Amino acid sequence: MPPTPDSAPLLDISGLTVRFGDFTAVNGLSLTVRAGETVALVGESGSGKSVTSLAVTRLLDHAGGKITAGRIGFRDRAGKLRDLAAEAPDAMRRLRGPEIAMIFQEPMTSLNPVLRVGDQIAEAVELHQGLDHAAARAEAKRLLEKVRIPEAARQLDRYPFQMSGGMRQRVMIALALSCRPRLLIADEPTTALDVTVQAQVLRLIRSLQQETELGMIFITHDMGVVAEIADRVVVMRRGEAVEEGDVHRIFAAPEHPYTQRLLAAVPTLGSLADQPLPVPFPTPGAPPPAPQDTVARQAAPILSVRDLTTRFDVKRGLFNRVVGRIHAAEHVSFDLRAGETLAVVGESGCGKSTTGRSIIRLEQPRGGQIRFDGVDMTTLDNAREARLRRGVQFVFQDPFASLDPRLTVGFSVAEPIHTHKLLRGRAVEDRVAELLTQVGLGPEHARRYPHEMSGGQRQRVAIARALASQPQVIIADEAVAALDVSIRAQVVNLLMRLQREMGLAYLFISHDMAVVERVSHRVAVMYLGQIVEIGPRQAVMTNPQHAYTRRLLAAVPVPDPSRRGHDRGLDDSEVPSPLRRPDDLPEVAPLVQVGLDHYVARHHVGGLY
Repeated sequence: MPPTPDSAPLLDISGLTVRFGDFTAVNGLSLTVRAGETVALVGESGSGKSVTSLAVTRLLDHAGGKITAGRIGFRDRAGKLRDLAAEAPDAMRRLRGPEIAMIFQEPMTSLNPVLRVGDQIAEAVELHQGLDHAAARAEAKRLLEKVRIPEAARQLDRYPFQMSGGMRQRVMIALALSCRPRLLIADEPTTALDVTVQAQVLRLIRSLQQETELGMIFITHDMGVVAEIADRVVVMRRGEAVEEGDVHRIFAAPEHPYTQRLLAAVPTLGSLADQPLPVPFPTPGAPPPAPQDTVARQAAPILSVRDLTTRFDVKRGLFNRVVGRIHAAEHVSFDLRAGETLAVVGESGCGKSTTGRSIIRLEQPRGGQIRFDGVDMTTLDNAREARLRRGVQFVFQDPFASLDPRLTVGFSVAEPIHTHKLLRGRAVEDRVAELLTQVGLGPEHARRYPHEMSGGQRQRVAIARALASQPQVIIADEAVAALDVSIRAQVVNLLMRLQREMGLAYLFISHDMAVVERVSHRVAVMYLGQIVEIGPRQAVMTNPQHAYTRRLLAAVPVPDPSRRGHDRGLDDSEVPSPLRRPDDLPEVAPLVQVGLDHYVARHHVGGLY
């Protein structure tokens, strides 16, 4: 239950201003958090959300920022009201952990990779609760059980890299709760998680909060998550709070134009249930977008994959003996036509990215056939490899990691043109300017470096570079997953416009089912390296036949707080590991037709039918 409005605030921020040199990151922010209440800070990248959290924990002191005005009132366990903005560093160190804890977006950057999970939690318990090592280990096991980690005693001795993303995030929650804090700050804790794991983590945080009356600041740009977990919402833009209110009022009647734009850009699963074709995101002030029928249905497939199999050996011991095998992609088959978007969905580790990477030989498949534009690419000579590299391009999730930070944007975009000897001289510069304009940037961006651009701009540069070789197929691997909602809508609309104008085919790899509904013609659902359901998007998402497809759809957060708590049939079970003994081959069930161009695997897989 949320707290009563007249209860004394646990945290009371008034007039907070934070500067980094001459740049004002937060300007005059005021907000309160009461015990048992969740206040969501929402807004796009650069709005000041994370800087606010760093100011509250005073980790800002180590990040180059400075609190120049305002106060941060915090009522500690003894009932004393303290101004965190004026606390000495030693006093803040004593408050962090027992009083104020924080969960960061990426657990692998927060957990020590060379220490076992149990030792990391026990260390915090020993430090802040004064228990001996044996008692601290017992408390660590209890905390892992509390955050629903199966076989907690065995997991204590695992390293972070041996755990899935969802398990690592649950370890971070256990670590944050190990000192029984009164205020929890969760900074984008579910952004990188699959929808099923995200749903589990949100339910876990909510239940733990109700048990302990924990006050929480939840930082996110995902309005669906806000609807699931928040009591009140503070909308931030350029360092200022532009709107604040009860979560139901914010969603039902947003007053500020920026809040209205944020909510308009949120994809809602089911909004296209009666529409068989993809539809771009609506643009505020513009006419409703038209459905997009771009598929060349009578033509032969531009890309045809049959029985693609990619496995990774796990070797151990002095003689590097194979002790296990990860079945990342197992007999994957599909066709992709010009102008078509085939979305590949599933949880981390299901084989989505491996399938895309295997097609262009970033991973070497063990078997199967790949035909591109009618030519067998299974065995590559120099000419076929050049044809494949030019005709099929890859757009990665993180453009900052895929763009060379030492090269200007113009040079990166021009690289495929030089590699494939498409143009030379002044014509290359003109083509780069044309490509940048095509993706919604200006020719002047060619002189910038990646670090001088926003995340959305960098992703547009990555798309421009992919277009430079004049491809027929683009594999987009979680290409919009890390973007803010409004930027995500712009990039999706850009991809759809390019498809309309150029007849591009997309293999759209994603775990965001609401975006998939908006952009795809067909959907393939992967589970443990296999396609378990494939068919027209409308058929798969309105009439899912496989239990795993139903599980994925049930886990999608609904951007409507009035539906919070409704039983959506969420499944909390863990997906089995794709790691098997070398002699243990997985069962591969043939796909059975259940409708027009709609196929499903009818077999027993880890309890799924």
